Formats: sequence, C-alpha cells, structure tokens
Amino acid sequence: MAHPPRPTLEDGDLRLRAPQAGDVDARMRLGNTPAIIRMFGGDPNQVEPITKAHAQHWVQQHDALKTAWMIEHEDRLIGSLRLHSFSEQDRRALYAIGILDARRLGQGLGTRATRLIVAHAFDALGLHRLGLRVLDFNKRAIAAYRKVGFVVEGRARQSAFIAGEWFDDVMMGLLAPEWRSGQ
Repeated sequence: MAHPPRPTLEDGDLRLRAPQAGDVDARMRLGNTPAIIRMFGGDPNQVEPITKAHAQHWVQQHDALKTAWMIEHEDRLIGSLRLHSFSEQDRRALYAIGILDARRLGQGLGTRATRLIVAHAFDALGLHRLGLRVLDFNKRAIAAYRKVGFVVEGRARQSAFIAGEWFDDVMMGLLAPEWRSGQ
C-alpha cells in the first residue's frame, strides 16, 4: 500500500513527527521502565538497562516505517506509535502506541495521540478500519482507546505469558463511519 509522506501531526503541545537527530539520546534518557515493559507484554523482572545500540535500532525501525511517528510532548520525546500490517484491498491496518515516559502516563496524552493518528488514518490514508490488541490488565490503555471510539471485538484467552502468568489479549476495532459520526 502506497503511503503519502509522513506528515507532522499536532494538537497543542503534543506532536507526532518523523524521527530526527537527537532521538537516540532522548530514547536513552527514557530508559526501560519495568511497569511499562509489562504493558507491552514483556517480563518486568527481566528488563535490562537500555543500550545505545538498542536506542539506535529503535529509532532506525521507526525511521524505516513511514507510518511510524515519534510522540513529543512539550518538545520532549515521550514515546512512539505506528500503523502496521496494512491490507490495501480491505483498507485496514493495525495500530500500536507506546508511551515510554512513566511521568506522562495518565495525562490523556495517549488519547490525544491516538485521536491524531486515527484522523490521519481515516482521512489522509483512506482506511476503513483500524484494529489493535491490548493486554486485558492494561485498563488505562483500554479506557483511552474507548474514549477515541474503539470497541471491544473479542478476546484471545491466555495468549500472553508474562512473568509466569497467563493474560488475555483484548481485540478492539474502529471503523471510519463510526469515527466520523462520533466527532
């Protein structure tokens, strides 16, 4: 699926932008917070300190994917998001977001970033559907997705094994007509 150039998307002090110089050092400063890694499905007991090589790889991955953005709040990198697994025929994609700055969680920034990217996906990219998976214990993320208009469509029972425990994945989706009617 051909994608237009990655635009910068803004909502006041929140900005979604392409990777840039300085992001490797900014990613290093964010580190690896065990509680955040757990939200992504990683084992919080096995989190290692971030290395320069890991930070460089993270930035390079985002730069290579033209439907990935860095999330910046008040001119500071706080995380990233991406649209992926596109189906051109079905005009759909999957969505993933990661706020890496623990101090910025619970402030509505993920909701605002999601609204920006959803508008871009449905308007500029012409998608019909966005889907996502979220771990069932990540209540804050589920609430943010609901605020944007995503609905729970299903559950993959005990699909994630984290630190010796099984957790469900919750599948959520949003259709372009639902988004447009809810604005």
